[in-house]
Amino acid sequence: MRKFASTILAASVAVSALTASALAIENPMVGGAPMYADKNIVENAVNSRDHTTLVAAVKAAGLVETLQGAGPFTVFAPVNAAFEALPAGAVDMLLKPENKDQLVKVLTCHVVAADAMSDAIGKMIADDGGTHPVKTVGGCVLQARMDGDKITLTDENGNVATVTIADVDQSNGVIHVIDKVLLPKA
Repeated sequence: MRKFASTILAASVAVSALTASALAIENPMVGGAPMYADKNIVENAVNSRDHTTLVAAVKAAGLVETLQGAGPFTVFAPVNAAFEALPAGAVDMLLKPENKDQLVKVLTCHVVAADAMSDAIGKMIADDGGTHPVKTVGGCVLQARMDGDKITLTDENGNVATVTIADVDQSNGVIHVIDKVLLPKA
């Protein structure tokens, strides 16, 4: 009986390890942190060391509760280096309380009210002859294109961001990590 119980326990541990391994493969690590499909966008983003500026901006804009909501949302999430590439002082200026409306506009130009995985975006791009307009929650229209096997997004000012990590599944949508900050029309 003990041998049988030990065999069952060993099999159970093996199945658990395989399941955990399979789940880890499905969702990539972002900023050195595992992203969990059963957590929402904010719960995952706060753990990414590559998104500390974005998280601070979301908090300053008062968008935490929104992005913890049911969604679905697709968030094109700029890394810290993308914010650092903005003109000197731009981030500090946006984070000031008196500029909250402008910050909200910038951030919501990175959010789409849909759960759009990269294969669906790629199909829309192909179906539209190589460029697909993406309407954001903030009223911006981004132009999605393919550059090889990568999705790019061009904002209304001509800035081009590349999706560097796609399909980070969330309980309320998906995150696609990007390398540039997308800005509303100047």
